Amino acid sequence: MTVPASRPGPTKAPPAARPRRDARVRLRAARIRVRDVVVAYLGLTKTRIIEQLLVVTVPAMFLARRGIPPVGLVVATLLGGALAAASAHALNCVIDADIDVKMKRTARRPLARGQVPPTHALVFGLVLAAVSTVWLWLTTNQLAAGLALTAIAFYVLVYTLILKRRTAQNIVWGGAAGCMPVVIGWAAVTGTVQWPALVMFGVIFFWTPPHFWALAMRYRDDYAAAGVPMLPVVATPVQVSRRIVVYAWVMAVWSLLLVPATSWIYAVVAVAAGAYFLLRAHRLHAGVVAGREVAPMRLFHLSNMYLCGLFAAIAVDAAVGLPVLGLPF
Repeated sequence: MTVPASRPGPTKAPPAARPRRDARVRLRAARIRVRDVVVAYLGLTKTRIIEQLLVVTVPAMFLARRGIPPVGLVVATLLGGALAAASAHALNCVIDADIDVKMKRTARRPLARGQVPPTHALVFGLVLAAVSTVWLWLTTNQLAAGLALTAIAFYVLVYTLILKRRTAQNIVWGGAAGCMPVVIGWAAVTGTVQWPALVMFGVIFFWTPPHFWALAMRYRDDYAAAGVPMLPVVATPVQVSRRIVVYAWVMAVWSLLLVPATSWIYAVVAVAAGAYFLLRAHRLHAGVVAGREVAPMRLFHLSNMYLCGLFAAIAVDAAVGLPVLGLPF
């Protein structure tokens, strides 16, 4: 009778290998924690909005120079502008943490999920404000730095603390903070604020209500649950779409005021893009009036494309350097 061979048991790791394995596990866990913290703090800054703000800054600098500005100045201005916007957004998240929890669209923000302590987020936002101001002061000029600090203060104190929860006009006047990057970019190049910068400011100012009201139409229930009186919450859909059309017309016409400072390249794009945006705004309004199901997010996404296209035309126009059309008189 043969005795079956015994199977070898599981191989135990040598005692010296266990500490190394445990160290690797702890290191991997630490890296994950660091990554999560970095991602959470980046989430406070709303990076997608920052990208849009920077898109309009560079064309403003091109137009101020009527050509291509120094690369170093562009990089310094973009970095300072990004830090300033990040500061404003982080402080906004601190103030709005209570309503972000109630809204599906914002429920995943870091403070709403408890990923960052409110005091840490507050300090983070204030430090970014100080760093952005000092950076722009040292690398561009005092005017650009002062305008950036003013934009932060306006967004946090006027829009977030005063307007947002009190009036349906919150995004109209509060949107002025989002118009500041073009003025900051112009000031960084010239050290002044001249009329073309104010026209670009106005384009974004009148663009903001149609852009944001289209978004608010889609997330009306969210804002209502949070008690934020966005226009779609306190007005009928017809009233909202009518105001979108009105602001779209003002925006399109206002954009033509920049034609004397540009060439036919910008003029053609401004007319064509403005006409198409108006067409889509009127279609949205007609659908609402007829009681049909509408898709306001299409206009929202189109508004992003419109703004990017219009300011890309400004940059190309300035870089090409064709003779400006000037005033007809």
